[in-house]
Amino acid sequence: MNLDKSILKKAFSTMATAKAMATLYEDNFKIVSKYVHATSRGHEAIQIAMAMQLLPQDYAFPYYRDDAMMLGIGMQPYDLMLQLMAKKDDPFSGGRTYYCHPSLKDADKPKIPHQSSATGMQAIPATGAAMGFWYKENIGIQDTNQEKPLVVCSLGDASVTEGEIAEALQMAALKQLPILYLVQDNGWDISANAAETRAQNAFEYAKGFHGIEAISIDGANFTESYLAVQKVVKTIREERRPFLVHAKVPLLNHHTSGVRMEWYRDDLEEAQSRDPYPVLIQQLLEAGFIKEEIQTIENTAVAKVQADFDKAQLAEDPAPEDLFTHDFAPTTIIEEVGERNPEREDKVVMVDCALFAVEELMKKHQECLLYGQDVGGRLGGVFREAATLAQKFGDERVFNTPIQEAFIVGSTVGMSAVGLKPIVEVQFADYIWPGLNQLFTEVSRSCYLSNGKWPVSMILRVPIGAYGSGGPYHSSSVESVLTNIRGIKIAYPSNGADLKGLLKAAYYDPNPVVILEHKGLYWSKVKGTDAARVNEPSDDYILPFGKANIVQEIWEQETDETITVITYGMGVHWALNASTNMKNQVEIIDLRTLYPLDEETIFKSVKKAKKCLVVTEEPTNNSFARSLAGLIQENCFKYLDAPVMVIGSENMPAIPLNSTLEFTMIPNVDKVKAKMEELLNY
Repeated sequence: MNLDKSILKKAFSTMATAKAMATLYEDNFKIVSKYVHATSRGHEAIQIAMAMQLLPQDYAFPYYRDDAMMLGIGMQPYDLMLQLMAKKDDPFSGGRTYYCHPSLKDADKPKIPHQSSATGMQAIPATGAAMGFWYKENIGIQDTNQEKPLVVCSLGDASVTEGEIAEALQMAALKQLPILYLVQDNGWDISANAAETRAQNAFEYAKGFHGIEAISIDGANFTESYLAVQKVVKTIREERRPFLVHAKVPLLNHHTSGVRMEWYRDDLEEAQSRDPYPVLIQQLLEAGFIKEEIQTIENTAVAKVQADFDKAQLAEDPAPEDLFTHDFAPTTIIEEVGERNPEREDKVVMVDCALFAVEELMKKHQECLLYGQDVGGRLGGVFREAATLAQKFGDERVFNTPIQEAFIVGSTVGMSAVGLKPIVEVQFADYIWPGLNQLFTEVSRSCYLSNGKWPVSMILRVPIGAYGSGGPYHSSSVESVLTNIRGIKIAYPSNGADLKGLLKAAYYDPNPVVILEHKGLYWSKVKGTDAARVNEPSDDYILPFGKANIVQEIWEQETDETITVITYGMGVHWALNASTNMKNQVEIIDLRTLYPLDEETIFKSVKKAKKCLVVTEEPTNNSFARSLAGLIQENCFKYLDAPVMVIGSENMPAIPLNSTLEFTMIPNVDKVKAKMEELLNY
């Protein structure tokens, strides 16, 4: 079947532009190699075939070799070159990230959330976006577009060996999501080839995921690619189910500008024989174009590319102050509102405060949903933190996921991008590690590296801490790892009122939030934690991040020694109980949020008391608490009468199961009291 001449002409103009860019980059290697780049040379046909069929309501997740796809959706060479040279007006990232790592929110083009360099990591956010469409369609959030949207996730064949790709494909197959996985197979990783590293190609691999239809095509043949993609796209728009298109292509340029093909490739002649460029020229000739027309298109492309390159070189670089923008999207939640402590017949445990907060949010906001392991109707969470929610709101709004921490965390990027507000759970802090890749690489950096276009609005709830002989895999504290991830906000409440207020604040914050919820405080079953029970705050209660609470206040003393205890979570209760007989000497600051940190309240208290103890449940070496102690020492040194001290768990690899060993490992009231007395007597 021959394609319409206008389609062929547009495709060739785009391909000629992409080829001219690759050639110009090689001819000006010393200029453009300052920053690493890759090009689409050899991959152009399938990329352009895909781009020409995307609509503004679609979401695309390209990867770093997809510059022909970007041209195909309407980007100009100048736009791409601004990113190539990391210029201030780079439309994707403002000079922050590599060439062809797009993020786009133009009204007339497909939407492209932030794209990272981590190989294959885009599959989970992309599948999250498709799950967002699935969710909206299932619960009746209307879409006004004449044609239903879909998601395209572009991947290299080598990336399909990543475990996180399996998580994405599993969910796409399970939920029947409207997504097209476009796998461009050029046979190479970097210097390792397919024979060395893959037991099967992506087409064969996809057959193991029942419910994903896969096809394999010659991605270097534009007409074949266009017709195949056209059929798949039509099916996805109408039938709302996933496809994988495996496109075989040659790699005709370097892996990247820093890894040259001549260093290791022994197949360059064979690859050149599959060049999509002469194939498309032949298809133009067969469609009735004459050689002079083709030459004119080529000449126009070369001239356009050269002019845009000359212009881009003269563009302004970012200024030093541009570094400090868009780490977070602005939030309107800056004041405490609502009633924190209304008169109630009974006090409520902390886990119920969280449950009621989520229920109130879901009643009010259709775009709010909750998912994770075991949170669905049968159990409602292993801590009953989601009990009754599935029954009240349905299985589309509260649902179980497979055991896939990476998907749970990373899918929120796509969910947020399509206008939803996901609340997700990792069952125990000990199991957050598989999700850290997505949290660090995709979630936390999206706002900054997209220059503010794509903040990720999500809440990640994480039960944390030691409680009741939980043993080495259900007791860990992980806040020091999380506080080293820039671009996320972190709450660690010590009572039900704070948990409810911070959950509400997190919902209305456009940024990613992690809420650490201590298991030992959930029901106040641990001796001395009654203060975690509260009169449940009103449903409009909101507690802003970055506001510490003075839970025990003292006056400045003329003669008696005094200390400030800086703590959070379970540490608040240890400190309260440890200071029972010295309340006039011990001020206790509950941080409530670890980021942002209320430095003003901390420093003011320390300067008043003259001595400071930081209490944490984590082992102290290299911890958030040690860092906080250093911050206090640096800012309050001339006011201090003693070194800032820290008490936490013993510096052992894990918390043992045996109750005696657990008791020896972690802090308790007596240990904290002894440390307070040591510091008072210093």
